[in-house]
Amino acid sequence: MKMSLLLPVTAAFLAGPAHAQTANKSASPPPPGVLTCGVLKAETSKTGATSTWSVSGPSGKSTETGVLKSGPRFDCLDGAVLTVEFTSTAGHSFFDAYFPDGTNIGYGRQQIDRRNARVVLPVQAKARIAAPYRAAFDYHCKLSMPADPITPAMRAECAF
Repeated sequence: MKMSLLLPVTAAFLAGPAHAQTANKSASPPPPGVLTCGVLKAETSKTGATSTWSVSGPSGKSTETGVLKSGPRFDCLDGAVLTVEFTSTAGHSFFDAYFPDGTNIGYGRQQIDRRNARVVLPVQAKARIAAPYRAAFDYHCKLSMPADPITPAMRAECAF
């Protein structure tokens, strides 16, 4: 008689749900990161230690690949200017700004500052940026070079 009770209980236990078990699924890579900034679009993905990122816009698509210490980090300024920052494994940091008119500028990160949530570029960059996008940045006068001097008029536009 005892055996007849034990058999249904054991069968119910074995037929119940399996706890703490997971289905055997193959790991798929996460979808790439995407940021849309006006007419510009940035995408990034990572395979192993290698990062790949691209920027698409009116002048086409540019793609970069590298093993990075950090980044790439995308940001959208004033809803129109796409910035990309990254640091190589050698410790060199880079900053690129892409504009809706198809132009872009790039600097080593040591030439870029951030103050009050604003990106501060060398004042010489202002002349290389189309007028509608200049207000997205502030400018500094720390990068004085003989080949690209800072004039007194330019100095008046510097935050520091």
